[in-house]
Amino acid sequence: MLIDLSHTVEHGMVTYRGLPAPLICDFMSREASREHYAPGTEFHIGRIDMVANTGTYLDSPFHRYADGQDLSQIPLTSLADLETVVVPAPPGQRAIDAACFDGLKVEGKAVLVATGWDRHWRTDQYFEGHPFLTRDAAERLRDAAAALVGIDSLNIDDTADLTRPAHSLLLGAQIPVCEHMRGLTQLPDADLRFFAVPVKVKNFGTFPVRAFAIAR
Repeated sequence: MLIDLSHTVEHGMVTYRGLPAPLICDFMSREASREHYAPGTEFHIGRIDMVANTGTYLDSPFHRYADGQDLSQIPLTSLADLETVVVPAPPGQRAIDAACFDGLKVEGKAVLVATGWDRHWRTDQYFEGHPFLTRDAAERLRDAAAALVGIDSLNIDDTADLTRPAHSLLLGAQIPVCEHMRGLTQLPDADLRFFAVPVKVKNFGTFPVRAFAIAR
C-alpha cells in the first residue's frame, strides 16, 4: 500500500512566515500552444516561481553547511527505500527529547516523528507553538546513525533557538531532514519503507519532495 505523506503545493500558499508563497502560472497555455502544432494537438507548459523551502521539503547538509552534500550529492540510499521507525510525540509536549527514542533501533532507518501538528496546515496556528526536537534528541539520533529524520511540524527546531541545534547536528552528520510532512499519525502499524527524493540540483540545499511510504 502506498501512503502519501506530502502536502500539495498550491499557488499562494505560505509554508513558512517570511518566505514568499509560490507563484504558479502558465508559461505556455493550451490555447497558445495550438499555433505550434497540428489541428487538435495542444500542450501545456507550466511555470513555478518559489523558494526551495516550499511544501513538504528535504534539507540536505548543504542547507546548513557550505561544504556539505548538496541535493545532487546525497546518495539515494539516504533517501529511498528506507526501513522506517515512526515515533509518536507525547501529547501536548512541544519539546521532544531523547527519552522519546529510548529503546528504539534507528541505525540506517528513516525516523519519522509524528506530532499531529499537520492538522493546523494552512492555518495561523501552524506557525505558533509547534513541536520540535531538542538538542539531546538530535544528538541521540545522530549518535545512533539514523539515515533520515522527518517531522510533520513547522520546523524540526524550536524557531526561537537561533542556533538551530537539530539542523546543525543532523545535517552535520550527513543525515537529511524532511519537514512539513503530513499523515504520520495515521500510518499503519506495519513494515514501512520510506521515500523522499528531491530533484537532483547542484549547489542547492533544499527542495520539495513527494514523500511517501510503502506499507507491506
